Amino acid sequence: MTSDMKNELLRLLETESSGSGSGVDLSGGGMRSWRWSVSGVMRLLLRWFRVCPRRGRRRRSNRIQDLWSYGRLLLKSLYFNVLTSSDTALDCVFEPIYWLVDSMTRWFGVVFVSLVMLLTGSVVIIVYLCVLPIIFSSYPVHWILWHLFYGHWNLLMIVFHYYKATTTCPGFPPQEKRDIPTVTVCKKCIVPKPARTHHCSICNRCILRMDHHCPWLNNCVGHFNHRYFFSFCLFMSMGCIYCSISSRDMFLEAYDAIESSYQTPAPTFTHQQRMIHKSLVYLWVLTSSVSVALGALTLWHAALITRGQTSVERHINRKETKRLRLKGRIFRNPYHHGKMNNWKIFFGVEKQSDWFTRVLLPSTHPPHGDGLTWDGPAYRNNTLLI
Repeated sequence: MTSDMKNELLRLLETESSGSGSGVDLSGGGMRSWRWSVSGVMRLLLRWFRVCPRRGRRRRSNRIQDLWSYGRLLLKSLYFNVLTSSDTALDCVFEPIYWLVDSMTRWFGVVFVSLVMLLTGSVVIIVYLCVLPIIFSSYPVHWILWHLFYGHWNLLMIVFHYYKATTTCPGFPPQEKRDIPTVTVCKKCIVPKPARTHHCSICNRCILRMDHHCPWLNNCVGHFNHRYFFSFCLFMSMGCIYCSISSRDMFLEAYDAIESSYQTPAPTFTHQQRMIHKSLVYLWVLTSSVSVALGALTLWHAALITRGQTSVERHINRKETKRLRLKGRIFRNPYHHGKMNNWKIFFGVEKQSDWFTRVLLPSTHPPHGDGLTWDGPAYRNNTLLI
């Protein structure tokens, strides 16, 4: 109640008390009836809004504004924090879509793994049943030995690294309290995160040196299985290129034979010959398309390894580079040890013979470091941590 309303109320009370002295005896400390008090307040309110209509409308408008301001404050209190930005708001809007994609990826992981094994198995069967008999019957001895050696070595490397990539744990930060350096706290796990650790929404856990979640592995690519993943991509690309080049002439002959079946009169091919023709066409088309797609992915990861960063860190480093460029500063990746040293650290090469025993042959040696702490290069000073 404002001061004007209080003054008006006092004046009306004095008027009412002086004009109705005969109605109620005030001598002897008597009190007026409560009904009189209520009626006096009601008359005061009616007179106030009748005499001052503008004030009443302004009071009502002010009350609406107060309600509107209070509603906005209440709404902001439900989601506001100091890190709120347009990116955060966009993430909140797309959160249902992210949840749907994560759920579908988690469920389709088993389907994708089965599809990889099915397609790879079909190529191997076609090579054994269709390609190798043609090689044995028409190729010289040295080429036969080459195809037998390289083909089986490549197949062994593919199977070994794919099995290890899908079954090896990528690495999780410790849940208990330990004396290890951390850079932040995960907003979803509510546990300290070491450097280069990121949260996977599909696995619903933090992953050490996380690169990405691969649905074709149904597993995250992290510190302990990153080498297996890249080696699988590399040897699978090499195997598809090898099959595509080796079966090119067979593919052209099979394609011409299939096209000639529409001629009149049609050539006489047995059922077995027609199946071989279709199988060779299927083999060449599949291996050629996979070699292009998977080869591009392998080159992409090779460039990241050369720079000493993961897929997640690439986006973070790009933002840091732009932010520091505006301030006239230069960003340096604190985990870049030089191009050749990055490859040695990635493959775990400690001596020259390790290039043969650990890279060109199946090896289960652990990666460099424990994924919790990282040794910086010689120019570690004046760099920014990720």
